This record gives sequence, C-alpha cells and structure tokens, in this order.
Amino acid sequence: MEANLQRKRVFLLLVTWIWVPLAVLGGTGNNNTANATAPLAPSSSSRPRVVNIGALFTANSVIGKSAEPALLAAVNDVNSDTSILRGTKLNLIFQDTNCSGFVGTVDALQLMEKEVVATVGPQSSGIAHVISHVMNELQVPLLSFATDPTLSALQYSYFLRTVPNDYFQMYAIADVVDYFGWKEVIAIFVDDDNGRNGISVLGDALSKKRAKLSYKAAFSPGASSSEIDDLLVSVNLMEARVYVVHVNPDTGLSIFSKAKNLGMMTGGYVWITTDWLPSFLDSSNSVNPETMDLIQGVVALRHHTPDSNQKKMFASRWKNFKDAETSGFNSYALYAYDTIWLLARALDLFFKDGGNVTFSNDPRLHDTNGSALHLSSMQVFDQGPNLFQILVGMNVTGLTGQIQFDSEKNLVRPAYDVLNIGGTGSRTVGYWSNYSGLSVVPPEVLYSKPPNTSTSTQHLYNVIWPGETVTRPRGWVFPHNGKPLRIAVPFRVTFKEFVHKDKGPSGVKGYCIDVFEAAIDLLPYPVPHVYILYGDGKRNPSFKNLVNDVLTDKYDAAVGDVTITTNRTRIVDFTQPYMESGLVVVAPIKEIKSSPWAFLKPFTLQMWSVTGVFFLFVGTVVWILEHRHNPEFRGPPRQQLVTVFWFSFSTMFFAHRENTMSTLGRLVLIFWLFVVLIINSSYTASLTSILTVQQLSSGIQGIDSLISSSDPIGVQDGSFAYNYLIEELGVSESRLRILKTEDEYVSALEKGPQGGGVAGIVDELPYVELFLSNNKCIFRTVGQEFTKGGWGFAFQRDSPLGVDLSTAILQLSENGELQRIHDKWLTNNGCSSQNNQADDTQLSLKSFWGLFLICAIACVLALIVFFCRVYCQFRRYDPEPEEPEISEPESARPSRRTLRSVSFKDLIDFVDRRESEIKEILKRKSSDNKRHQSQSSDGQPSSPV
Repeated sequence: MEANLQRKRVFLLLVTWIWVPLAVLGGTGNNNTANATAPLAPSSSSRPRVVNIGALFTANSVIGKSAEPALLAAVNDVNSDTSILRGTKLNLIFQDTNCSGFVGTVDALQLMEKEVVATVGPQSSGIAHVISHVMNELQVPLLSFATDPTLSALQYSYFLRTVPNDYFQMYAIADVVDYFGWKEVIAIFVDDDNGRNGISVLGDALSKKRAKLSYKAAFSPGASSSEIDDLLVSVNLMEARVYVVHVNPDTGLSIFSKAKNLGMMTGGYVWITTDWLPSFLDSSNSVNPETMDLIQGVVALRHHTPDSNQKKMFASRWKNFKDAETSGFNSYALYAYDTIWLLARALDLFFKDGGNVTFSNDPRLHDTNGSALHLSSMQVFDQGPNLFQILVGMNVTGLTGQIQFDSEKNLVRPAYDVLNIGGTGSRTVGYWSNYSGLSVVPPEVLYSKPPNTSTSTQHLYNVIWPGETVTRPRGWVFPHNGKPLRIAVPFRVTFKEFVHKDKGPSGVKGYCIDVFEAAIDLLPYPVPHVYILYGDGKRNPSFKNLVNDVLTDKYDAAVGDVTITTNRTRIVDFTQPYMESGLVVVAPIKEIKSSPWAFLKPFTLQMWSVTGVFFLFVGTVVWILEHRHNPEFRGPPRQQLVTVFWFSFSTMFFAHRENTMSTLGRLVLIFWLFVVLIINSSYTASLTSILTVQQLSSGIQGIDSLISSSDPIGVQDGSFAYNYLIEELGVSESRLRILKTEDEYVSALEKGPQGGGVAGIVDELPYVELFLSNNKCIFRTVGQEFTKGGWGFAFQRDSPLGVDLSTAILQLSENGELQRIHDKWLTNNGCSSQNNQADDTQLSLKSFWGLFLICAIACVLALIVFFCRVYCQFRRYDPEPEEPEISEPESARPSRRTLRSVSFKDLIDFVDRRESEIKEILKRKSSDNKRHQSQSSDGQPSSPV
C-alpha cells in the first residue's frame, strides 16, 4: 500500500511540473461559465446555492458538437425544475480538450482547481486513463464517455462509464461476422488506446466464434493520406475481404475515400464499422451525395436508444438550442443529457441524506517541510465516496432508456442498431443486445421474454452489399500477391495409381490428383496452385509429418491419399472424404477339403440335441393320442415302443406309414410336420453353403485373432496403421514389420511367421483392394473392416477453400464423375473376402425356438384335452359287480364310488382299452340305468313269496 502511495505522489509531481508552466502561459483555459465560482461554504444544515460540475470534451469534434449543447440544455432544465435540487443550482464548467492528449490532460488538471463535485467526460481514452488517477486522489466521480474496454472500475475507484462499453460493441460485430459465416477479418483502426484495446477485444470475441483476425491494419492518429493509401493497398493484397473499421468519426471517411479509389467498394468486399460512422451521419446537417457514394453497402453499428415521447420532445427542441451548431445530433447527445440528469438526481439524494459539499487540502500534496507544492490548489472532495456510491446505485429512465450499472460499473443491457448504408441514408436491418443477440425485434420487446442467444434465433433482414448485390459475399479471395497455393503431394513408392511423379506440367498424376483438379474446376473462381512432392522417392513419406507441415504453414494444403483421423482433424481442416477407407487384415489362404463329418456342421450341438428330444416327444404324444383309436399303435409293449421310435424319426423324411385317426393326433402332426419342413429346408441350405462356398481357410480369422497371437504383423511404410496398432490396440512395437514395396508384401505373406515373414498385413482397404487385384487374388482379406474412415484433402485451420471443395466433391459424387475417375485409375476386379467361417454358418437353437415352442404348446393342449375326456369316461365306467344275496331298495344302495375302491391298475386297464369297447360298455350302462328307472316308476318292486 505504501508503495502505491509513493507511485501516485511521483505521478502527481510530474504532472505538476508540466502543468504549472502551461497554466502561466495559457491562462485558465476555456470555460463556458464566465464567472465560475466555488460553491459557498455551506453549513451542515443547509444546501449550497451552487454546485460546480465539470465537462471535458473536444468542442470541435463530432461527439463534442452533440454533447456540449445537450449538457447545457440538461443543466438549464435541471436548474429550472423546482422538484429537484431545491435551492441549489448546477454550474457547468466546460473544458475544451482540443483534440490533444497532452493539452487535454493539462486542461483536465486545471478543471480540478474549480472544486467540482463530478466531471462528465472525457471522450478520449488516453485522457481518461491519465485523469482517472487524479480523480482517485481527489475522490471526484468521473462520468466518462470513453468507450475503451480496458478502462475498468476495478482499477479506477471513481470511474463510472455512462455510455456503452466498446467491449459489447466488439462482441456484436463478432456475432454479425458469425451470422454471415465469415472466418477471417481484417481490422483497420487508429493506433491509440481506444483503437488497440477495442480491436484486442474483437479478436477474443471472434475466436469464440471460430473466426479470427487475420491482420491488424493500424495507422497513427495523425497519419497522412499517403500512409492510409499504402495501408489499404497492402490489405487489398490479402485473402480476407471482410474489413472492420474502428476509427475516429472526424477522420474516418478518408478510409472509404481511398478504398473507393482502389476499387475496394465493389462486389465481394464487406465493410463493417463501429458506431463512429452513424455518429458522423446523424450529427451532420446534410450529407452530400459524393460522401454517401463512398459508403454504399457498409454495415454499421449505432447505440440503440428506444423510441419514447421524451426522445421525440428532445429532438424537436434540438434546433432551438442556442449552442447547437448542426441540425442533427447523434446518440452521444442523448447520453450527455441523461448523464446530467443522473448526476442531478444523485445530488438530490445526497443532500436529502444530509450530505454537504466540502473540500479539504490533502497533506500528501505538501512536502515534508510543510511548504506547498504546485498541486496544493487541488482539493479533495470530502463527500466524494458517498456521492459515488449513490451514483452507482441509481436506477432511472432517461432518453436512452434504463440507466443502471452492473458490478463492473457498466450500463446494463447494452444494445446496438445494425444499419445498412444505402441510397441517401441508412436502414435498420436488425438489432443486437447482450440479452438476445441478433434480432429483427427491438431489444426492449425481448427483455420481457426469457433470454435466448442460440444460433437458431439469430436473424437479420437482407443486406445490400457493396456493388449493389444482396448475395452474401464469400468474404475471401485468393491473395493478389502472385503466390499460388502451395500443395504438398506424397511422393509414393507403392501403389502409384493413387499419386505419383510425372514429367508433365503439373509434375504429378494419379487418382487423387484427378479428383482434386475436377473439384477445383467446379469452383466459381480460379485457384492458382503448384504441386510440391513430399518425400525422397525411396520410401513412402510420413503422413503424420506431412499434416504437421501444413499446420506450421510450410504448405497451404496436402493433396493425396491422406487419411482423416481424429488427431489430424484437431490441427488441420479436411474436406469431405472423396474415398471411403478403413483398416482390414490381409492373410495367406489355403484350399480346404470337405470333412467326412461335414453333414453335422449345419446345426450346433444344442440344436441337434433339442431336435432329437422333440422327435421322441412328439412321437410319444401321437402314440398316446392314437393308442385307443388306431390298431397300428396297439400290440405288445415291445412292438409299441418300436412304433413310437419309427413314427418319430420317419416324419423327418415324411415317410411314416402309420395313419392318424384321432382329431387331436392329426392336429399335433400338422404342427410337427411344419416344424420338420422348416428344419429340413434350413439344414439343406446351410449344408449346401458349407460344401460349395466355404472352400478357403486361413489361420487368421480377423483382427482379434491376429492381435491375440504372438506372430509378426505387417504394416505399410508411412501408414497411420503403425501408430494405431500400438496406441489403440496395444500391439507391441516389436511385432510390427514395416513393408516398403508390394514385393515385400508378397514375400512376407508367402514366408509366414515361421519363415521370417508375417501372419497378416494390416492396411487400408483401397491399398488392399489394389494389392489383391495386382497379385491375382492369391491372398484374401479376413475378418471385417475394423475401422471406418476416408481420404480427404488437408488445409490449414479455418481455410475457406476447404468448405468450397467439400461442396465440389459432393457434386462430383452426385454427377458420377467421381466414379468415372475411380474406374480410370483403379481396377474393378475385386477379390472375394474370406469372411465367412464354418462356425458362422451354423444354425443355432435361437433361430428355431419359436417353432419348437408352438409345437410344444400344441402337444400339451392336445394331451390336456385327451386326459380330460378319458377322465370323464372313467367316472361313468364301472365293472359289473356280483349279485348280492339280499336285495336292498335302490334308495338304500350307496354310491358305487364309495363302495368300490378304484386301483391304479383299473385306471391303466381302462385307458388301455379300445375306444370302441369303452363306448359299448358306456352304452350298455346307459340302457340298464334307463330300465331300472322305468321299473321304479311302476311302483311294483318284486317281493319274496
């Protein structure tokens, strides 16, 4: 803390050394109030009659010409309003900073001698940075008009910004750039505090939208016409065609004058300005046609102030202001008027709370011996902290809308109009606010709704761009610096059909080159380019290093068989894939002979077991259902057992000779024969496939079996598969063998792991297809393609050419040109893959359990019906009993079931009887019952003699 105090004292001492001589030579500076007096020393119980407030503006500037009349009008309105500051008048002391940072700083120090309770301004960021230190020492609130984002209330305790911070304006521009899809922007700005700091924020805002500032074109505040001309010539040679102009409103039009002469206000160019351009146009008496012709198609931002009756009344009064030099005013006039009223209301609250205005000498402004330094005329505002806290907490409505401050002492809810300059004026194409982003609805309407800044809700009306076109400019061109696009091409040793060295003008040929040239031809603009071979021609280059060289700007792009991988997409941009690719395994194969047990392969062991069980189960069910009806299912137990087995398995060939007679038996047989039909058909198809198609075999079944073994694995030189196997699949580096030529491919596969070769080769599918075709398909791919990817052209990050080429590649695919190029360079004679193994063709129970379930349900239901029927018959059935010696009355005879116990043997004998016998017995029993009932009805039972 002591060190900070020492630094502040040194700073004030240096300012004094500069200010005192100038004060002697130049007098007291400009003062709008002829008799500016200090406020009378008030008593603790009374308000002062006059309170001094200061104003720091450049009077002869676009902002000053609007702010000064508004400040004076606001002071007059406050002083004539009896409802505020009762008995106290405001005295405005206007100090002209004369467009000079040094003189403006000295004038600001002179203003501090006038015992002001607050200061409005300055508009200059440079002066604001310096004077804020003084305000901190004197405890005087500074209501600043400087929009520099680096001016922070955290650094300056008495700094309060009463106009929108340029931080928000730069984010608004970034949203506009993102809305139209541009990725590169060139900033043209004045090299001062306000310009540098604002453009720095713009760069941060663009990076969040995946865009960037490709160049910062800065010029000095006093730059000559030739310097500006040279600057525009240099930016016109660059690729980007989107320009953001952040300059002073007093000199900004010179930029467009030079741009017009250089042909930079025509089609294809985009010009976006900050609020300086609308400030100039709004405050001008009239803009001549020549000036408007310079800025046709420009998009500009302007502080948004909602329409209100107060604003309309202020506009109607403007021409009557005696100090107004122009017939129009800009937004700074509204903010100046509101600032005075904000200060007046804060002072009113200050006085109501018992505050008074007193100043005292700061002992730090005197030397240790007690003699006064030159700064002793500046006094500290004793009640400055109280007044500042009241100002920060204010929440009122003025000409500019709601006036309230956030935690960083910035106005809440900053908003901007998005204007499009055209014809003799401008039109509003939308609005921006930090609450809802870009919208065609005014921000004050959206404040009543939930905040929404999603991309889908961003919208602007159509813009008429330079060149009088409504078509969105592309925003970039190839730079006019004579440098063609530097394209790196892999100098391949193997598979030269894709790309190879050539003696023609381009120096390279191949499938990849033809695709690239065809895509370039579809672009609506020329693309000058030159191919540069990458590699020494003795072995395939490292594609990883190739992509890294594009990243480091050694090359602009890479064209060839470059695989799109996750790691590579993090550092460069790829086009749409023009060829599908993925890693596969190539292995040697041998012809195999059919096994004598091949007939068992169609079904799994589980399937065979369940099928056999169901044959016996269905045969047993049919025997039970047919035994009482069908004589073919009767006889000795041995014969019946043979019948069950014969009937069961003969149904497999539909050769059963036994006929079914019962209804339930026929129903079960229908379901079972349907199941047998499906099983037979599936077995036949599977066995045919095994015996006719599956004639080749390999010891490697795919990538899993290759990795699980300890055999060497071949990898193409330069391929990404080398790192993929190590990093992703965990293969030991010692197992990998780099193969540099196709001959090494063949030799390694023929030798095998036992002869010093490899068990298989892992490579990309396009290379493998070409390799197999060149070697008459003596090898095969095994297993499935275990990665999915593609080949694309690599460009530096955010290169707009990559997007256009992706669209062109899609067009080539749709019109068939991509396939034609493929047929020209690559053979169509593919080799069948060794993918289907015997185990894969086996049919398991999961394919048939539904059929078995249906058949089982039919059998169970048939058995239930059968046994229910037998049970009902058995209840009616009773063997003939012996005649008793003494007959008893019928009514006294107990039930048969209670007198006779039924044994299991009786039940089995009953079930074993023929159906015809049971029916005959039941019929006879029914007749006897009817006869006994008839005798009982005559009433003459027989009696002994």
